[in-house]
Amino acid sequence: MGSLLPILLLAGSSILMNVAWYYHLKQPSLGMLAAIGLAWGIALFEYCFAVPANRIGIAHYSLAELKTIQEVLSLGAFVLVAWALFGETPTLSQILGFALIAGGAFMIFRSPFG
Repeated sequence: MGSLLPILLLAGSSILMNVAWYYHLKQPSLGMLAAIGLAWGIALFEYCFAVPANRIGIAHYSLAELKTIQEVLSLGAFVLVAWALFGETPTLSQILGFALIAGGAFMIFRSPFG
């Protein structure tokens, strides 16, 4: 469970961060400062997931691995948030681009280069 908990926390963090980045776009009547405040308010809760994830995760993963996990989860969370909030689904070229990023992530964890 020790190596899974950071991944679960980073998944929650990624969903919250994507909501913080994009939810305000659903509220076009908000002024810029209110939109920033809304995003910061959501991001505060995101940090409550991200900080423990990294503090626990460093016992199981390298910094590069933690960052890679976070980036891959952030892309997945982006797809979910874009679909749930905006009804957008990824295009074929976006899926291929994400697959290339996943290939890079694979190299971080399985690199034969040391």
